[in-house]
Amino acid sequence: MDARYRLFKPGNVVVDLGYAPGSWSQVALDRTRPSGKVIGIDLIPAEPPRGVATFQGDFLSPAVQKMVKDFISGTIQPCSRRHRSSAVEDMSQPSSIEVGPGAPAAAKSTDKAQVVDIVLSDMSAPWEQTSGFNVNSLSNPYHRLMNTSGVAFRDHAGSMDLCDAALHFASETLKTGGHFVCKFYQGSEDKLLEQRLKEMFSKVHREKPESSRTESKEAYFVALRRKAGFSN
Repeated sequence: MDARYRLFKPGNVVVDLGYAPGSWSQVALDRTRPSGKVIGIDLIPAEPPRGVATFQGDFLSPAVQKMVKDFISGTIQPCSRRHRSSAVEDMSQPSSIEVGPGAPAAAKSTDKAQVVDIVLSDMSAPWEQTSGFNVNSLSNPYHRLMNTSGVAFRDHAGSMDLCDAALHFASETLKTGGHFVCKFYQGSEDKLLEQRLKEMFSKVHREKPESSRTESKEAYFVALRRKAGFSN
């Protein structure tokens, strides 16, 4: 998608929601060098790509969102990896910030909340784990939390909630001219989301990733160039 729409430019500030295992974050980091900043948020513990600042916590938690905004604005600074917290017991609350080696410092304080160039959302709604509790591996799908239930309506509804949350975050943090990309599972409500995006952005595209199976409902909205003066 970056090759088609040229999303990233050197020096961009990028927020990657649901960054693990880090494919988007790595691409963003490579394309925004040398002065770009990439911030990742995910519910599961994962090793961040080198140079990416990350948060472990539930993005739907207001406390997590505030921590991310404070970090972007420079109100708080990242913790050292030496002080990395243990696994989060209450996923509604954030853990500490974790920063990959060589990650840039937080942005300098600014009176403007809208300092982000791109908000990416690759989030999926997790569903309750029923087995695999004895497997201590971050690569095991049960340990990492499954994110599709196989029930089309449930997956669609969950993805719409996450897209709404990501779009609200983008409305508060994206610069005029900034881009928004979100994964969703197709269903009855996605046309309403598409209409909202068309009101906020100059161009909106639907994308089906090449890696996605033909029968999969997974797709992306790519919204380009946020309009001036629009708040969601």
